[in-house]
Amino acid sequence: MAGEQLQVLNALDVAKTQWYHFTAIIIAGMGFFTDAYDLFCISLVTKLLGRIYYHVDGAEKPGTLPPNVSAAVNGVALCGTLAGQLFFGWLGDKLGRKRVYGLTLMLMVICSVASGLSFGSTPRSVMTTLCFFRFWLGFGIGGDYPLSATIMSEYANKKTRGAFIAAVFAMQVDALRSTVPQADYVWRIILMVGALPAALTYYWRMKMPETARYTALVAKNAKQAASDMSKVLQMDIEAEPEKIVQIEKAKSRFDIFSAIGWIPPAKTMNAIEEVFRISRAQTLIALCSTVPGYWFTVALIDKMGRFAIQLMGFFFMTVFMFALAIPYDHWTHRDNRIGFVVMYSLTFFFANFGPNATTFVVPAEIFPARLRSTCHGISAASGKLGAIVGAFGFLYLAQNQDKSKADAGYPAGIGVKNSLIVLGVINALGFLFTFLVPESKGKSLEEMSGENEDCEPQGEAELSSATVS
Repeated sequence: MAGEQLQVLNALDVAKTQWYHFTAIIIAGMGFFTDAYDLFCISLVTKLLGRIYYHVDGAEKPGTLPPNVSAAVNGVALCGTLAGQLFFGWLGDKLGRKRVYGLTLMLMVICSVASGLSFGSTPRSVMTTLCFFRFWLGFGIGGDYPLSATIMSEYANKKTRGAFIAAVFAMQVDALRSTVPQADYVWRIILMVGALPAALTYYWRMKMPETARYTALVAKNAKQAASDMSKVLQMDIEAEPEKIVQIEKAKSRFDIFSAIGWIPPAKTMNAIEEVFRISRAQTLIALCSTVPGYWFTVALIDKMGRFAIQLMGFFFMTVFMFALAIPYDHWTHRDNRIGFVVMYSLTFFFANFGPNATTFVVPAEIFPARLRSTCHGISAASGKLGAIVGAFGFLYLAQNQDKSKADAGYPAGIGVKNSLIVLGVINALGFLFTFLVPESKGKSLEEMSGENEDCEPQGEAELSSATVS
């Protein structure tokens, strides 16, 4: 009887794909939609903020955010996300997934709306207000990473668990006149719209029952777990309380497009045209590379396995980074720009059909229930720390080696070519470290975490003891 699994957990592992699986994907995925929207829109917002609040009279070029202000506006949400991943990951294991889930969503709704407001009209007051609320927006978004991954992994069956978790992850002219008066409303509306998807799913998120694995393995209430999952799976599941005692065990990519001339200089466009062109570039990259990459992972992760997809992703990311970096001067010529964009887009395709998805899926599968949310939060925070270092490190490193040609306020860097080489080396290191990743395809969560090992029903243990005596 060693390794015997609770009936309610076995029922989840072998359950056929049902409507509640897809409902859970949508409900859990809204936090990631908000996160993606926030990353999508901030490059547009910073352009507008620079034109509106940092224009210099008489300057030929439109205003831009000073480096320290730009770093704060872009980075404060990432810092909040990192903190939220750690805090809510820990809290999800202490209080339960459901109780904390609604709090993160409400925080995202309130802070998305508040980010579009400002106390005062001076650049300092507007930026301070924006950074304050963007930090707490990031804090709420950060909480969604470990909670959504954990909830989806604990609801899913073992046959299609990888696909379900991956699906959650997969939802210029005159400088002054170029900034039309409506631009001040545009950036506020862009930020506030981010509250809508989160707000629309709040009711359904609160109606979701606690996951059976938390209720049974952490809260030690097998009866409640069986009752909850009986309703979800629409089948009778027998409660087994006697067994519970035994189961203790962004922005930088578009700087590159400006460098190769795909996006015209800011001084040739007005504010709204610049927003449109950047949005078009982002949408093109998303439709042709990032979104297909996610859904390739959803379709194939339970066939190929996590290890193979991550290894393949890092391999092709390394190849394409070096293919862009080594002949970089070739790609800067006008006739070769499309080729650069295609190859650069392929790195994002294989990032999402690769480590960007698998590093979200695997931590939700390999840790025990009592630590799953906390450990996923630590894993996600490590990734976010890498994103912070990468985003701002690349922004400074990619500056021209000639300080007179660097962006205003930035020191000289090592240039785009050398920066791409650095990224290629990092991808190669990721390829090597992938050999340390365990494969969880087709295994139950309890099998991966060892929570069923050395466990036997209480009655059988007492019988063995009586026989010996």
